[in-house]
Amino acid sequence: MSKAVVPGSYDPFTLGHRYVVRRAASRFDEVVVTVVVNPNKQGMFGIAERLELIAGDCADLPNVRVDQWTGLLVDYLVRESITTIVKGLRSETDFAYEVPMAQMNRDLADVETMFMLTDPKFSHVSSSLVKEVAKLGGDVTPFLSSHIFDRVQAKLTGERTA
Repeated sequence: MSKAVVPGSYDPFTLGHRYVVRRAASRFDEVVVTVVVNPNKQGMFGIAERLELIAGDCADLPNVRVDQWTGLLVDYLVRESITTIVKGLRSETDFAYEVPMAQMNRDLADVETMFMLTDPKFSHVSSSLVKEVAKLGGDVTPFLSSHIFDRVQAKLTGERTA
């Protein structure tokens, strides 16, 4: 059985992320979307919320499951018997950032990284940028599934009323 992990912080999970996950799901028997937990970062959504949102967004992809991990990603891959990481690339900047990590992961655990280009219409989209635009009142509906958009709006409404 071929398995791959698609790691990220996913705060929030965008349509660009979904594009890469959907493509990975068409090429592997099982895909694990792994929310990599960084205890030093405070996100818009807690880890449990991210897992729920991603699971809802990927419910139509039967070979995709969602999980979380703290620590070295390669330790997760070894534990789960996964040998491939799938990373979405938006630009040459992403590539330059990801290549050293891919090489280190290969050295640490004989794990290969497969790079997938995102759909060009999402090449400028990042979770950080989506959150910033949404906080400033911009329209982020083209970049998020409707249920995730609703949760972002609810978070922001809560911030404004707090």
